[in-house]
Amino acid sequence: MVKESNIKLNNHQYSYREVVAITNNFKTIIGEGGFGKVYLGILTDETQVAVKLLSSSSKQGNKEFRAEAQLLMIVHHKNLVSLVGYCDEGENKALIYEYMANGDLRHHLSVTNTNVLNWKERLQIAVDAAHGLEYLHNGCKPPIIHRDLKTPNILLNENMQAKIADFGLSRAFSTENDSHVSTDHPAGTRGYLAPEFQASGNVNRKSDVYSFGIVLFELITGRPAIIIEPKEHIHIVDWVYPIIESGDIQNIIDPKLQGEFHTNSAWKAVEIAMSCVPTAAIQRPDMSEVLAELKECLALEMSNGRSESRVTGGNMTTSSNPLIMTSLELQSDIAALAR
Repeated sequence: MVKESNIKLNNHQYSYREVVAITNNFKTIIGEGGFGKVYLGILTDETQVAVKLLSSSSKQGNKEFRAEAQLLMIVHHKNLVSLVGYCDEGENKALIYEYMANGDLRHHLSVTNTNVLNWKERLQIAVDAAHGLEYLHNGCKPPIIHRDLKTPNILLNENMQAKIADFGLSRAFSTENDSHVSTDHPAGTRGYLAPEFQASGNVNRKSDVYSFGIVLFELITGRPAIIIEPKEHIHIVDWVYPIIESGDIQNIIDPKLQGEFHTNSAWKAVEIAMSCVPTAAIQRPDMSEVLAELKECLALEMSNGRSESRVTGGNMTTSSNPLIMTSLELQSDIAALAR
């Protein structure tokens, strides 16, 4: 007898037999996480999907499975990966999502990826992800805190549109200050965890803002959250601070871009990332402010496509464009923040 599902969803419920058929007997693995393996699937109407199968060895897997399934039923946004359906038959549990053809952001930023994201694409991805997170924080009542925002959890579709995924650790909070002290296993991933969580287990919307700042620094520098050096592991914030202080944007921006970016939008992106990562949560902006600033940053880059500014040898060559003078002021402000 099949155990009845205790998840009440409006989405299509699939039997385990259907899941086996959709994945062609779990033929093609396209990803893997703490929850379990992710397989490529094809529905009867030829739609491609991603099928996340709960591993029997997954820690707290049942809890995260239900959290993710129930949350994705009530949240809908163009920058959140959408749930197509689910399977909940006893020990056999699976979540079926829209297929994101271009995989995760971490892969696109890795040194092994030959298709380098250009500067404009990176800014657009940042805007997309900010839209998704801002919706969770301010468009949902009560607000939803993702708790595990990182580049592997930002997926890209066939049009390179970014969507936030992996909501297994997310929480909806309706307390006065929208915060929560975690008493279960640690949420999040090393390198992305906000200082207040590491110190006390306390999480709130500003904890996600910190994680977003780390993601933004990864987009800017091309480096991972934890940089592995021969003798030590360096957090990306500790790596970038002294370079910001030196004022040389060329040494901050991903070298794979080969200088193909505009200095003023680059400094503004760095400034936004910096604003997200102060140790004190109260000093970080709301995601609505971060989103607005990133939109301005992207607009600046678009307008500079028609300007004469360019980067040469780490220093900026300027025309009479007043926006460029603004970037010099940003550089000074950021250096002051880093001290």
